[in-house]
Amino acid sequence: MTSATSTDPSTAAAGASLLERLGDVWLELEDHLAKVPVLQRLDDGTVTVEDYLRLLFNLRQQVIDGSLWIARAASNFDIDHFELRAAAIKHAEEEHRDHFLLEADYVALGGSRAELRAGRKNVGSEALSGYLFTYASRPNPAGLIGAMFIIEGLGARRAAQWAARFQEVLGLADNQVHFMTYHQEADGAHTGDMEAILTSGLIDDATADEIVRCAQVVARLYALQLEELDR
Repeated sequence: MTSATSTDPSTAAAGASLLERLGDVWLELEDHLAKVPVLQRLDDGTVTVEDYLRLLFNLRQQVIDGSLWIARAASNFDIDHFELRAAAIKHAEEEHRDHFLLEADYVALGGSRAELRAGRKNVGSEALSGYLFTYASRPNPAGLIGAMFIIEGLGARRAAQWAARFQEVLGLADNQVHFMTYHQEADGAHTGDMEAILTSGLIDDATADEIVRCAQVVARLYALQLEELDR
């Protein structure tokens, strides 16, 4: 596939479908994830319980914002974008309890719920949340479908793999990886909903370009969040 970053958006839109262009963004994300230290240690079997606790601690500070920026986006869709507004409202409702699952895993590993809730976003999480809230404040922020493609895609395609590997290396119980295993099923359903929108004919060329660009930014910032644990 042709890289969406090195091709003029109008040319890319003419030569490839939106899903193909987003597929290119996903491949770029995979390249970045392969360089994340904690994921490298997970892959080679040297990851520790402390690494996993740090990962959950850092993810929680961004997860707590998930339903909030989606709800803000929903409030900024006008009646001409009713389908997208309805999808965003449904998605926000489904997401707003996710951080409780993560907290339960953290506590089951011996972590402090109070310390977790008092945590601060790392450098990457600050950038990611700032971008998402700013984008969600635009009128009709349809480009955020690209953000959801990346974030929900990670849940559907990678979270369960990471959970299984943490269990294999560290001997963790199911109730210590529930947040990640839950997202394989939940986010798999979400990605199916998004693909239906992406292929429905509702997306014009200009919006497709916005979706791809948003996906590119979110993919890079999400990887940065994982690179910058605790910073």
